[in-house]
Amino acid sequence: MKVVITGANGQLGRELVRQAKSTDFEVHPFDRQQLDITQKNRLKQVLARLSPAVVINAAAYSHVDRAEDEPDRAYAVNSDGPAYLARFCADYQHALIHISTDYVFDGNSDRPYRESDPIAPLGIYGHSKAKGEAAVRSALPQHIIVRTSWLYGVYGHNFVKTILKLAAEKKALNVVADQLGSPTSAADLATATLIIARKIGTAKKLAWGTYHYCGAGITTWHGLAEKVIELATRYTVLRIRQLEAISTAEWPTRAQRPLYSALDCTRTTAQFGINPLPWNQSLQNTIERIFTGK
Repeated sequence: MKVVITGANGQLGRELVRQAKSTDFEVHPFDRQQLDITQKNRLKQVLARLSPAVVINAAAYSHVDRAEDEPDRAYAVNSDGPAYLARFCADYQHALIHISTDYVFDGNSDRPYRESDPIAPLGIYGHSKAKGEAAVRSALPQHIIVRTSWLYGVYGHNFVKTILKLAAEKKALNVVADQLGSPTSAADLATATLIIARKIGTAKKLAWGTYHYCGAGITTWHGLAEKVIELATRYTVLRIRQLEAISTAEWPTRAQRPLYSALDCTRTTAQFGINPLPWNQSLQNTIERIFTGK
């Protein structure tokens, strides 16, 4: 089965390519330099030429704070690009898996968000991703939107790698402890996405639409940082001696974050047989890969 992967040089994209190449998929990965999804003419040419069974869109503008100052770029990548992809997939009868985010929610829930819950994004990043979701739904019936949360991994820039760097350099760190969510390994999300891609290629009937996938369990950024440091000490000596829990109010950011963004993955498990691993187990796997390369 032929699969096109956009955003192939990002933290999720690199995992998708790494894992897909060990399958019987015919993989065609494109980073932004090779295929910018905001360039619709080039996008149309590539999809028409390759005619993939499935397109996996891992391309995104994910700088949450910077998006407040660069809204045009955020909307171009997170909204216009997915709209072009969906339109051309509809024209050429390709299926589309589009990766979205927990930031489409406002964080006022007291339970994990379901796919059917109303969205209410707080900032430009969340608004742009929500608009991208709407564009995909409008243009292409044969779509799967996968919302995820608190993504981290071996590749690229992410919270886990930042904590590792700072814990090696500083004796004390302050980390927000009143935002709740479910950390998600990019490796696990890639595995889940490829399972969905396989189902698209083999299932006679599929329930298209929106799904949630994240690590199992809920923690805070402080709890995640604490676990990162605990696991890393198995492999290296860290300078960190104090990890202070602070409030969101004590750590102001350009963009407002949802205080609660855990996702309910029940529908994904029921439809695709995908059972998310506990977030701390996946974190252990990632830390091991970072330090040992395994």
